Amino acid sequence: MTKRLFALALAAASLPVTAAEPAPPATLALHCGQLFDARSGKVLGEHTVLVRDGRIAEVIPGRAKLADAESIVLNDHTCTPGWTDLHVHLGSESSPQSYSEGFRLDPVDYAFRSVGFAEKTLMAGFTSVRDLGGDVAPHLRDAVSQGLVKGPRIFAAGKSIATTGGHADPTNGYNDRLSHLLGPPGPTEGVINSPDEARQAVRQRYKDGSDVIKITATGGVLSYAKSGDAPQFVVDEIKAIVDTARDYGFRVAAHAHGKEGMRRAILGGVTSIEHGTYMDDEIMRLMKQHGTWYVPTIYAGRFVADKAKIDGYFPPVVRPKAQRIGALIQQTASNAYRNGVKIAFGTDMGVGPHGDNAREFLYMVEAGIPADVALQAATIRAAEVLGVDDQGVIEPGKRADIVAVPGDPVADINAVLKVDFVMKDGKVYRRPHLDAPAR
Repeated sequence: MTKRLFALALAAASLPVTAAEPAPPATLALHCGQLFDARSGKVLGEHTVLVRDGRIAEVIPGRAKLADAESIVLNDHTCTPGWTDLHVHLGSESSPQSYSEGFRLDPVDYAFRSVGFAEKTLMAGFTSVRDLGGDVAPHLRDAVSQGLVKGPRIFAAGKSIATTGGHADPTNGYNDRLSHLLGPPGPTEGVINSPDEARQAVRQRYKDGSDVIKITATGGVLSYAKSGDAPQFVVDEIKAIVDTARDYGFRVAAHAHGKEGMRRAILGGVTSIEHGTYMDDEIMRLMKQHGTWYVPTIYAGRFVADKAKIDGYFPPVVRPKAQRIGALIQQTASNAYRNGVKIAFGTDMGVGPHGDNAREFLYMVEAGIPADVALQAATIRAAEVLGVDDQGVIEPGKRADIVAVPGDPVADINAVLKVDFVMKDGKVYRRPHLDAPAR
């Protein structure tokens, strides 16, 4: 029944965009004033990118004259590979009403909201996202891939895996009567307390259609629980999750703020640590040793620290965690970069407003991460985290995911807030209002 509700909601929400659209031309030629080479991190001179059948066919230095192609002129723009945000929650968005809405809204309400959130994300230049927790995401992914709604390519975790009382226990904050009526959540709901239950939870995510596994290795900021950093799995449980995930071709992302929870997650074999607030030299050495990626989510940290200053925005149990933890993440990202930890791009959007994802680039640069490295984190490095080799670079044979911004984002990172052109799989979703005439 829930899946049918999601399907109905997404179909209904897509009605305004399902009118017949003209077929795209067989070949598009993007005339880029500059090109960001994600492999080298360098901004190259003028290039023409030839797009055919959703893929990049050729990348030609200079301005190529192609009689059989429709030209899109992006003078004074830099073309980059489409950006990837490795940590979003498209089914929700933080507000003072968020905690009560869980008791008042139906799944169909969240599904309607997610349609607008997805489009905002795409129009901001993010052609791919990894949605790390939310029942809406697998259904939204399918609606996007079927062309029913506009949005980024979605790698969906579905329900996050937690322990009892952990950051992703869906019954946190329920009163005794409601908890008694519903009973304790188990692996089907993504709550585990043993290696056997851990394996069952991963298999349930496979059954539900997930693409990636997300665990909450420590407490969190916004959950209705006291601790924001205590470890919430033992290593054997994490290993059971990672080993079972590997059987299905899944990678595992670990939400973690506290040091011990990170240590256990790294030893358990996760692909990435999300947030990583209390990461220290020992944890950074361990991450480098095991090849573990770090996704800082600076935006979310700054957002919650700021909102914690407002009376009533967060419940009393959440507010001190937001004040304490949120303010630390940017400095952690700075330390991790200086110590050679592998960094990829993620915002935790859904905490902050969808569509503002690119501001994370600015916060990374403020943390001392060079602009070219920040752009690589959202392109070629993000593709490495996802385990895909057909995106994240502008090269022949790759997906035609391309974003253009005025000026040079390596020279001035603020350019990422002025996205003028968005292409995903060869389809143009956003372009400058007035294309200059081709020369």
